[in-house]
Amino acid sequence: MPVTWIMRPEDVARIRFAFSPMWELVASLRTLQQPSRHSIHLPWLKAVRPRLAGLDLTELLALVPPAGYIADFITPPPDTPMPDFAAELDRVRNAPPERARTEAAEVRGTDRAALERFMADPEAGVARVARTLETYWESCFSEYWPRVYALLERDVLRRSRQLAQGGAHALFADLDPTVVWTGGRLLIERSPCGISGLHGDGLVLVPSAFWGPRVAVMSAPYQSMLVYPVHGVGTLWQQGPPPAPGALAALIGRSRAQILLALAEPSTTSALAARMSLTPGAVSQHLGVLSGGGLAVGMRVGKQVVYRRTPTGDTLASQASAGRAAWVAAGQA
Repeated sequence: MPVTWIMRPEDVARIRFAFSPMWELVASLRTLQQPSRHSIHLPWLKAVRPRLAGLDLTELLALVPPAGYIADFITPPPDTPMPDFAAELDRVRNAPPERARTEAAEVRGTDRAALERFMADPEAGVARVARTLETYWESCFSEYWPRVYALLERDVLRRSRQLAQGGAHALFADLDPTVVWTGGRLLIERSPCGISGLHGDGLVLVPSAFWGPRVAVMSAPYQSMLVYPVHGVGTLWQQGPPPAPGALAALIGRSRAQILLALAEPSTTSALAARMSLTPGAVSQHLGVLSGGGLAVGMRVGKQVVYRRTPTGDTLASQASAGRAAWVAAGQA
C-alpha cells in the first residue's frame, strides 16, 4: 500500500522547492556501497575512490545502510530554498541526542557494533558523525557540488513553471511515476504504508541527483519532505557545454551558440557560467547580445534572474540541431 498524505488547501499553497547539499552527500554514500545500482555516477566514483582510503566512514555507513531507513537527523529537511552545506552541517551537529538515538535504533544496518557504539553515547556520536560528514564533503564532494547544483537548479525552474501554470495536478503528474495526486491526497508508492496529514506547513520538494530510482519521504516530527530523482541526471557527468552546430556558431559565435542550446532549460547566469566554463561576466555579456537579438529573455524569480529562449530562439536552435542531425545521417549513409 502507498503512503498517503492528506493535503489541506494551506499545505498545497505552501508547496515549495529546495536544494540540499547534505541530502546529496548522504545519498552518495549509497553509491559508494552499491555502485552497480548507480552506474550513472561511475565517473564520480572513479575520481573519488582513491581518496576514500584515508577516511573512516564506518559509523556513518552504519547509519546510512545500502537499503532501507536512514537516520533522519543526518538529512534534516532544507529550511531555506538554497541552504549551503555549512548551515546544514550545523543542523546535524545540533540534532537532539535522544532523537538521534531513537532514529539510530530504527536503522537495520549490518554493522550492529557501530550502531551500538553510537547509541551508547549519542551526543558524542552526533559530533563524530558531523565531523565525518565534513571531512567526506571536503575530500569527495565539494568540488562537484556546483555541477550537481546546476542540474538541480534547472529541474526546479522547470517544475516551478509547471506548478505556476498547471497547479499541483500538473506538477505531480510529471514528478515521478510512483507519485499520484488525487486532488486532496498525495499517494506515494513505497513501504511502509501509512496515512497521515501534513502539519499545515506545506511540503518541501527536493530534487536529487544521487537518490533513486525511488522517491523518499520524511514527515513528523520534521517538515514534510518528498525527495524525487532529478530530471536529466544522465547529463550530469558530461564534460563541457553542449556542442554548437557549425552553422549556428558561424552565425552568432560559438559561445553564444552553446549558451542558446543550453537554454533548452531555463537557467541563471551563474549556472550557465559553471556549465560553460566561462566567467559570469562573459556569460552575462553573451546573454545581453542574445536578449538584444530577440533570442533569449530574462525573468526574475525571487532574487535571481532566470534566462530562457524566446520562440525565435527555439526555432533557431531546433533548425540548427536538425541540420546537424541531417548532416550526421548523410555522412553515415
